[in-house]
Amino acid sequence: MEEIVVLIVGAGPSGLATSACLSVHSIPHIILEKEDIYASLWKKRAYDRLKLHLAKEFCSLPLKPHSPDSPTYIPKDMFVDYLDDYVKTFNIQPKYQRHVESASYDEADGKWRIEAKNVLTGGVEVYVAEFLVVASGENSGKYIPELPGLDSFSGETLHSSEYKSGAKYENKEVLVVGCGNSGMEIAYDLSNYEVQTAIVIRNPVHVVTKEIVRVGMIFSKYLPIFIVD
Repeated sequence: MEEIVVLIVGAGPSGLATSACLSVHSIPHIILEKEDIYASLWKKRAYDRLKLHLAKEFCSLPLKPHSPDSPTYIPKDMFVDYLDDYVKTFNIQPKYQRHVESASYDEADGKWRIEAKNVLTGGVEVYVAEFLVVASGENSGKYIPELPGLDSFSGETLHSSEYKSGAKYENKEVLVVGCGNSGMEIAYDLSNYEVQTAIVIRNPVHVVTKEIVRVGMIFSKYLPIFIVD
């Protein structure tokens, strides 16, 4: 059993940012990460043309702004380089391949008890912490709804986290389901490879340019949200 002041679950950007802030204040902490690398979504499951959808001034991590020379909307590879430099700057050292299986709070002791499986050894490690930070990410797991006929569909089906580039689908027909950031950008990427692309949307949407979004976020610092909207 290992006792620590703060335990962080997840070594994505949020977990790394939390670690950096704690380090600056000399607060002992541990990061547990289920993958074998930090920022695994960015490094393993992001499509090639991905860029930050918000301007860089809204996407820097604490204590380290993006370079003034970097583009306003930073591409994936440049953001990964930024994360690499961030980890090096603050000497962040997650414990990898630790899959958190349970976390319970002891009212009497006022502490958290966390159990994590060490994927390499198969053993269970126990941690006791005063504070628990869950930074596992809202997009850490893929979800494909059950659709009638999907099992018998003879073509390829994949989740957006498995998509890399439209090059392999050249001159084919592709249906994109959903129009969130990933759906819209993947559909656009496919269209650049002469793919016959269609996209289906559950509800009507408002489409605005990224520049308008940037202006809105700047105004939100000074005006009520209902006025910005």
